[in-house]
Amino acid sequence: MSDLTIRPAYSVWPKYNKRLRDVVAAMTDEQLAIRPTSERWPLWATVGHTACQRVFWLCDFAGAPGAETTPFTNASYDCPGDDDLEHVLSAPALAAALDATFRIVEECLDRWSPDMLDEEIRREDSGPDRVHTRGWVIQRVFSHDISHTTELNEALGRAGLPQIDLWG
Repeated sequence: MSDLTIRPAYSVWPKYNKRLRDVVAAMTDEQLAIRPTSERWPLWATVGHTACQRVFWLCDFAGAPGAETTPFTNASYDCPGDDDLEHVLSAPALAAALDATFRIVEECLDRWSPDMLDEEIRREDSGPDRVHTRGWVIQRVFSHDISHTTELNEALGRAGLPQIDLWG
């Protein structure tokens, strides 16, 4: 196995996470309660969902360690937004969740090698449709983070609030 890791391919992800985390940490409860539209989740749920899905895909699906160090120890069945809109998360709780779940991302970036990306992963309790490569999983988590960051930016911009500047 090679000593190379996949970190260089995702070199901007730590910066993106920090910028997301910093904007979320500065938000008030009222700002986090904003819903982009009546049928979409409040911002706190979107951020919580984003962090929780890191745990689902990297730990629950791909077998990476660390789920127990996050608020999402049951990510397969109990994620904000998807499964829970009752337990509102505050800015400090969301910032801590982003930090804890990004430590799992960092571990994968440092431990997974390019040679591992073609490895197929099957989640036994999900049926035959749940076979993905390790490369697909990490790409899915990265693109999921970016997708929800742009969703947050849309809502923040409409509300006249500071946006998450990924490119600055």
